[in-house]
Amino acid sequence: MKSVFKIYALVALLGLNVTACDDQMSTGSSLVEDEVQVIVDTTFTTTGYSISGQPVLSRTITGILGRIEAPDYGNLTSDFVTQFMPSIALDTVGVNAGRIDAVKLVMRYEIGGFTGDSLAPMGLEVYRLNKQLPSPIYSDFDPSGYYDVTPIASKVYTASEAALTDSLLKLKYREIKVDLPIALGRELYDKYIQDPAAYSEPESFAKIFPGLYLKNSYGSGRITRLVKTTIDFDYHSVTPIDGTDRDTTIYKTSSYFAVTPEIIANNNINMSISKDIRDSIAKGQTIVMAPAGLDVEMTFPARELLDTYNAKIKGGLGVINTLTYTIPAKVIENKYNIAPPPFLLMVLKKDRDKFFAENKLTDEITSFYATYNETSGQYYFGSMLKYIQQLQEKGEITDEDVTFVITPVLVSLEMSDNYYDQTTYVTSITPYVAKPVMVNLEVAKAKINFVYSSQKLSN
Repeated sequence: MKSVFKIYALVALLGLNVTACDDQMSTGSSLVEDEVQVIVDTTFTTTGYSISGQPVLSRTITGILGRIEAPDYGNLTSDFVTQFMPSIALDTVGVNAGRIDAVKLVMRYEIGGFTGDSLAPMGLEVYRLNKQLPSPIYSDFDPSGYYDVTPIASKVYTASEAALTDSLLKLKYREIKVDLPIALGRELYDKYIQDPAAYSEPESFAKIFPGLYLKNSYGSGRITRLVKTTIDFDYHSVTPIDGTDRDTTIYKTSSYFAVTPEIIANNNINMSISKDIRDSIAKGQTIVMAPAGLDVEMTFPARELLDTYNAKIKGGLGVINTLTYTIPAKVIENKYNIAPPPFLLMVLKKDRDKFFAENKLTDEITSFYATYNETSGQYYFGSMLKYIQQLQEKGEITDEDVTFVITPVLVSLEMSDNYYDQTTYVTSITPYVAKPVMVNLEVAKAKINFVYSSQKLSN
């Protein structure tokens, strides 16, 4: 074993790792003089097929609301249930419940933040929840029994509302505003006066006010992506003017309740895949769709890679240098211009549920993510070197070690604050529920780039 160590140490200095050797090998000059071969092997292929997407944990403040029906996509309906984060302090100077003039549900979306027809009229109904939302909560959640069946508000809206105002103010968003009962605002204000401490955290506030259910009541042709949702109070304060018998009245608007990451919110998604898409899958296409539509199950040829590598270096030394994986993708033409997902997660099938439930990040051993490159039309999953090295050390490879699920995700990125270090960090990876997306992944044409070094030793 001493000779093994010496060989390992010398090769390590050359930037290599020993993976095979003979205990009786010489450690003389032949190690340096013998020819080293670098093999680049791109002959390996992958196989895969589309599978029904599982219900997902949305874990997002983004609400998607509406309905679209398209033969080249499918039928998608999404409603929204949510708790609210209360403001810690409500304005009480010169204010009482009777001075609340209006209560509004304000849903903000970015200009262009929708899929479908901007002019299609859509109906929205708002219901008050009557009990706590469950946790965890998934995209197939049925809100039946969680809300009072009589709506407290309704609204007909289009995505082109207030275009002139937004243009003049150069805003990057538009708002859907729904008038809520003033009685609701006065009730919440009085309960704050009675017990301000209950408004200090979302759990205690949810016992007072479980939240709202936003339901698409009619219309089809648009899914709107809500990036911010609040309950606003229009109210006035009355303050006596010192030394006079007059008062000062000031009219104000405050956002007292908001949808934030700390509370429970969920998109209730109902997705029916179109016949056109199902026919394409039957013909062999591997399509991913979101939200909660289709994933791809893929088998990675790790066994074949290591068998080839071990055969090549038999009787000598070797090291695996790189392993990368790139999948070409084809845009699926459709009437709503539904685009490919911006990110994909490739995770071992056995670890998929745990990955999302435990808020994990990719580790480049059991999970990887790729960004869609519009120019090349590809998803590049980066280095899989640690993955293959881990299997190499393990020895026996099972089906669980090579079976992956590929699913659309939202990847949150942050740049480092250091002026000299512009590193991008991944802060979260969650199931993609921002808007409809789909793409045809050409898994059979995926490129595996397997590079390793081999050196035969002289006797």
